[in-house]
Amino acid sequence: MERGNGHGPVLVIGATGTTGRHVVAHLRRLGEDVRAVARGTPTRFDWFDESTWESTVSGARAAYVVDAQNEHAAERMRAFAPFAVERSVERLVLLSARGWADSAEPELLATEDALRESGAAWTILRPTWFMQGFTDETLGASVRAGEVSVPCGDGLEPFIDAEDIAEVAAAVLTQEGHEGRDYALSGPRALSMAEAVETIARTTGRAVRYVPVSEEEYVAGLTARGVPSGQARFVAKLFGWIRDGEEAHLSDGVQRVLGRPPRDFTAFVEAAAAAGAWND
Repeated sequence: MERGNGHGPVLVIGATGTTGRHVVAHLRRLGEDVRAVARGTPTRFDWFDESTWESTVSGARAAYVVDAQNEHAAERMRAFAPFAVERSVERLVLLSARGWADSAEPELLATEDALRESGAAWTILRPTWFMQGFTDETLGASVRAGEVSVPCGDGLEPFIDAEDIAEVAAAVLTQEGHEGRDYALSGPRALSMAEAVETIARTTGRAVRYVPVSEEEYVAGLTARGVPSGQARFVAKLFGWIRDGEEAHLSDGVQRVLGRPPRDFTAFVEAAAAAGAWND
């Protein structure tokens, strides 16, 4: 694999997250010097504490960025990206989402716009829903409890493995030729939530089923568990895009960058089950 011509470490912001930890692992396999940071790491990075930025950015040649993921994300990116460029960070790779671009809602693309305006050599990754959603806090507890209740109806989603996202990120961080591009990333086939849950049930032998609910029921359930109403409604909206068929199409970004097809959902489930992802 051809590596970039720059010097200095590759910075991974959000290094303990779903994609960030895999990005770190892939970069290290390539022999890269990695600076892995998050709010809880020894070298701390906090989007809302600019005093943490200098030590994390200084000397880095490229950065993988998972944004603040709230209503302040674009404003924070508008401050951070030029800050990084001024300190000789040449390349910024942003984790966005395919649904933002498909939504026709400009405000969802504001963080991407802020990155493009920074003066860095930028690349944007736009994945679909992560397969890891079935093992983490999004749906993992529901799978273990035996019932996944979300407002997806019979809609289809080409779930993607976070490992594939991370391998793409490692490639575009270290290779030339990806500047000024955005890559939509999906899995190799679109599944309904019922099909996804049935695959988990068949592979694990667990009694788990999918129960479609309305957005109102879903929001009520989340808020009853203490999730803020605005956040609950936003997540319900994302599931609604699946229900309405807006997310069913496939994207070829993994093939374009890595020269191979993305990992299939069944392979992910088999590996997750073998690792005990849904053990009580």
